Amino acid sequence: MLILGTNSIKDTGYDVANSCRFQDSDSSEMSRAIASTGSNTIWTVSAWVKRVELGQSSPIFGTGDGGANNDARMVFFDAADAIECSYYNSGYTYEVTTNRLFRDVSAWYHICILFDSTQGTAANRIKIYVNGTQETSFATSSYPSEDAAFNFGNTSYTHYVNDMGGRNIRGSHYIAELVYIDGTASAVTNFGEFDSDSPTIWKPKDVSGLSVGTNGVYLDFEDSSNLGNAVDGGTDFTESNLDAQNQTTDTPTNNFCTVNSLDNYLQQATLSEGNTKITFKGASSVYAYSTGTFGVANGKWYWEVKATSAGNHDMYGISGRNSIAYNAALGKYTDEYGYYNYNGNYSNASSDGTYAENSFSGGNVTWTTGDIIGIALDLDSGTNTVKFYKNNALTGTVNIIAPSTGFYYPAFAQVDNQAEVAEVNFGNPSFSISSGNADADGYGNFEYAVPSGYYALCTKNLAEYG
Repeated sequence: MLILGTNSIKDTGYDVANSCRFQDSDSSEMSRAIASTGSNTIWTVSAWVKRVELGQSSPIFGTGDGGANNDARMVFFDAADAIECSYYNSGYTYEVTTNRLFRDVSAWYHICILFDSTQGTAANRIKIYVNGTQETSFATSSYPSEDAAFNFGNTSYTHYVNDMGGRNIRGSHYIAELVYIDGTASAVTNFGEFDSDSPTIWKPKDVSGLSVGTNGVYLDFEDSSNLGNAVDGGTDFTESNLDAQNQTTDTPTNNFCTVNSLDNYLQQATLSEGNTKITFKGASSVYAYSTGTFGVANGKWYWEVKATSAGNHDMYGISGRNSIAYNAALGKYTDEYGYYNYNGNYSNASSDGTYAENSFSGGNVTWTTGDIIGIALDLDSGTNTVKFYKNNALTGTVNIIAPSTGFYYPAFAQVDNQAEVAEVNFGNPSFSISSGNADADGYGNFEYAVPSGYYALCTKNLAEYG
């Protein structure tokens, strides 16, 4: 996967503090009634989005009357993973859909759409920008007619975040810095800019000074008790099935590792909560595992995994390869290491194609439902190691070899026929933390103190230590 624009480990100055994590299976969304009539012909929507679940309809922002036949999909990912801007009223009144597909679940995308039906040239009535560059190749390009008015600012309609016009069609993603400007087609450069030192890096700009118009809004998601707070001073959005746990520090200026849904083909686990929660498939014939979106070649890194529902054969650890290419358990190869809950062994270098069992030098410690496993990966000490912790107590240290791919990835596996659940905490947990501990640079939120010299897997730390 290419690391573009907002995924750069470069420190780009202006920091986005928070994002909001939306999950379709939780029916999470925001909405607000349109208080007064605004523009029905001109608007801008800008949002930073980190995708989670692919291959499904995923609305970001739009309006609708809550019925089945009238909604404006102002920013929308269709089921093919293209970006769509459309208006549906018992059929499409207009529809513009990119040829390009957006399937990187490790990346933050900046999407900016300018709508102005007063333009004389049809192609100028809808402009779509991704990471500062205008999209020009479209699978569908049916533009609105000149001066056509729609129900963007009609008081009979409702604004929705993560719901397609109130039709209960939702997506799963992280959203940051959501801005809707009513009555102005605002230049994309008002929301981001290319870095002067690294001109391929598109970075956020401070948008707090922009005028959002009659019905516009700026959502920065910085108030965990009121995630729908309209920073511009307008009417707040009402949250549905969202709470403080949905606020994260995974943002376009500090991108955190998550579980990689693109490396889940054989395991076929169900990933949720921003790809931090794994519900294993529970098939005895499946020997595979899921990996994290970040692979590391150096540095010292820490993360935690909560065994929300453990069975007899769960393993959390690291792998020097992605699992998608083969059907094998974590621990088959010499550059795979998994802490095995059944008997407290670690798995590594199997000869039978499933997993091997090796004893820790200090004795084995089992773990089960409710336990939190800490993993500390050291790739900087000459003799590289992975350390495993159970509820903050060190249970074992293993010397590890150089990875076959050049990178080690966090890895999560089960090898029985139970649908166990693991919740992964790379620093933005989906579960409640009773204490709260950041690393030495202030990043992440962990249950236990981060071991000295270790850091959360995020791009700001990668820039300094990775």
